[in-house]
Amino acid sequence: MKNILFVCSRNKWRSLTAETIYKNNSDFFVKSAGTENSARIKINSKLLVWADLIFVMEKHHKEKLVLNFPNETENAEIIILEIADNYKYMDKELIEEIKISVAGYL
Repeated sequence: MKNILFVCSRNKWRSLTAETIYKNNSDFFVKSAGTENSARIKINSKLLVWADLIFVMEKHHKEKLVLNFPNETENAEIIILEIADNYKYMDKELIEEIKISVAGYL
């Protein structure tokens, strides 16, 4: 069973929506976190080490992870989804965009 981590800035809309969509899937365990100090759940090394696959919403999220956690991200599989911060939690368009973006990886 794979451990999947979704990351955005504040872990309130994008990554939390992704976690909500996939959390009841029996094929993997899912968590989410944010890169900002104001994040609902702030990214940490324990989460990064736990994850088999990391989805970040934008390029700058990956850059922050690599900069702040060089050891934990050295061999990590980090996929940039290119989903801008234009949505609220569980927005229908956001759900569609997440599902389409991650389909090839899950």
